[in-house]
Amino acid sequence: MNRIIGANQATSDARAKPEVRWLTVDDESAGQRLDNFLLRHLKGVPKTHVYRIIRSGEVRVNKARASADTRVATGDEIRVPPVRVAEPKPLDGAQAAPAREFPVLLEDEAVLAIDKPAGVAVHGGSGVSFGVIEQLRRARPLARTLELVHRLDRETSGILLVAKKRSALKHLQDQFRDRETGKTYLALVLGDWPDKLKVIDAPLHKYLVPGGAGEGERRVKVVPKDDPDGMRAITLVKVRERLPGFTLLEVTIKTGRTHQIRVHLASQGHPIAGDEKYGDFERNKALHKQGLKRMFLHAWRLQFNHPVTNQRVELLAPLPPDLQAFTAAP
Repeated sequence: MNRIIGANQATSDARAKPEVRWLTVDDESAGQRLDNFLLRHLKGVPKTHVYRIIRSGEVRVNKARASADTRVATGDEIRVPPVRVAEPKPLDGAQAAPAREFPVLLEDEAVLAIDKPAGVAVHGGSGVSFGVIEQLRRARPLARTLELVHRLDRETSGILLVAKKRSALKHLQDQFRDRETGKTYLALVLGDWPDKLKVIDAPLHKYLVPGGAGEGERRVKVVPKDDPDGMRAITLVKVRERLPGFTLLEVTIKTGRTHQIRVHLASQGHPIAGDEKYGDFERNKALHKQGLKRMFLHAWRLQFNHPVTNQRVELLAPLPPDLQAFTAAP
């Protein structure tokens, strides 16, 4: 018998042998990515295992194979292979995500926009036990829905959107996917950025660097336009201020590829100051001693249509004090 997600579930024997499960998508879950849908409802199953069963084709949507980024719809039947769900462990001070609120830029019944500090992951996983979203949920136990609309790298500060309704989540994610949002970052790069270089249109390819635990470290590189594995990426660049040895840029992304800004800027010979993956490692050591303790990349401005009123919203998050101090230093 199919189980409707969102309905009350009878408690089962945790020791029972796992069996194939069939989940039916309800209205509240419609529009979610398949991976997020499964991660939300397979509590206790390791994230890496969820992605593994999707890639292997063991997860089926309406009897067909599907990718992790497939959007599920109301009434879709999801086949989930036998997986053992770990028993929930009592949360203690070490295991629980500590409740935490973040500086609020906008909040209403549908949307929460915060100013994320650098050094905080947006969600748990990949060696991080918890992130912004887990901390917010702990701080707001009565909130029915708190879901990330998009992501920021751990070391990137700035505007992060959280949906407080399923309908808002789908509406906002559709805007991000359809390039209807305006996302502008402030980035300090090494050297003197050329005035004429205003558009970077170069495909990107994700790959894994072997080593360490798990599947390896994720990296991104620019590839030729005819590369079959390349994903088109477009970045717009505007010089905001020239400083001795650096250029402060306003960077607007038209596509939301992994590490897009970092890789595009570095590919032009002007990496972001403090970038430990794609930057100048020797310069980074010197910059650290001069007071720059992290990558100088900040999600400064975000424009989107409000999911309820459809009015255009513009949010601004000023540079955090540590970055302001570095640019002001003699």
